[in-house]
Amino acid sequence: MRERTLATVTTSDATPTPARSDVAVRTSEPPHLHVGPRLRELWAARQILGNLVRKEIKVKYKSSVLGAAWSMLNPILYLAVFSLVFTVVLKNNIPHFPVYLLSGLLAWNLFSTSLGLGARSVVDNASLVTKVYFPRELLPLASVGTALVDFVLQGMVLLLFMAVSRSVVLGWNLLLLPLAMFALLVFTCSLNMWVAALNVRYRDTQHLVNIALLTWFWVTPVVYPSAFVWARLQPHIAFKLLYLVNPMADVVLGFQRALYGHVTPTVQRGGTAVAAPVLAPVSVTWLAMLLGAVSIGCILLFLLAWRTFFHLSGDFAEEL
Repeated sequence: MRERTLATVTTSDATPTPARSDVAVRTSEPPHLHVGPRLRELWAARQILGNLVRKEIKVKYKSSVLGAAWSMLNPILYLAVFSLVFTVVLKNNIPHFPVYLLSGLLAWNLFSTSLGLGARSVVDNASLVTKVYFPRELLPLASVGTALVDFVLQGMVLLLFMAVSRSVVLGWNLLLLPLAMFALLVFTCSLNMWVAALNVRYRDTQHLVNIALLTWFWVTPVVYPSAFVWARLQPHIAFKLLYLVNPMADVVLGFQRALYGHVTPTVQRGGTAVAAPVLAPVSVTWLAMLLGAVSIGCILLFLLAWRTFFHLSGDFAEEL
C-alpha cells in the first residue's frame, strides 16, 4: 500500500512549514532485498510454508474418493497412452520403454505442476495477501512443495515398476540423480517466482504458461530418445549447444541416465542382436559437469528472480 509523507520546507523567514509531497513508500516490504536476514525470516516462517502446502493438497483432493492416489494414476495414464502410441502405432523399439518414459516424466511433471500452480499462487491467495503479513515468497515455494508430494508418489510408482521388471541399473549413474534434482528444484523455484509476480499484474501470464509448457514438453526428450536428437545435431555444434541451453533437457538427460541407465541397449531384430541407441552417448562425468554448470546458472537465475519478486511483492496488496 502507499502512504503520504510530510516533508519540512524552510521559508525565507526560516520558519519551518510542513508541506505535503507524494512519496511512494513500500509499506509491506523494505525497499531492498537483503539475502541473509530474509533467509532467516523465511526459516522462521517454515511452519507457514508447511500449512500452505497442506492447504493446497487438501484443496486439490477435496471431495475426491481416491485422494492422493490420483497422483499415482497420472503417470500410469501417461504410460498407457504413450506406450500405445510409441510401441504399437509409431514403433520406437526402446527396450524397457516404460522405465525410460517414467524417468523423464518424473522430472517433467514436477516442473509443469509447480509452474501451473505457481503462476496462480499469489492471485489464488489474494485474501491472505491483503490481510496478513508473511513473506510472500512462501506462496510460489508452496506450489513447489505441493508438486513435490506428487513427485514422491509418482517416484514410488516408478521404483515399483523397476523392481517388478528387474530393470534397475546400479552404478555411478545414480550419482547424477541428486545433482539433477537440485538443478530442477532451483530452476523451478526461479520460474515460479517470476510467473507468480507477473501474474498479479498481467493475468494473461497463467494462460501463456500453459501454452509455453505444451511447447516446452516437445523440445525436451521425454517421450523420444535423446540419442535421436544427438545424432541429428551432431554435425551442427551450434544447434546442439542451443538445445542444451534448455535446462529441462539437461535435467531430463540426468534423470534418464540415472534411472534408465541404458545408453545403447541391445535388442533382437529378426533373430539378430542389434544395438539400439537410446540415451545421449556421453559419459556420466560429462553429464555431471553439464548439470553442475546448469546448477550454477540456476542459482544465479534464482537470485535474480527472487530480487524481482521481492521488488514487486510490496505492491501485491494494491494490485489484487
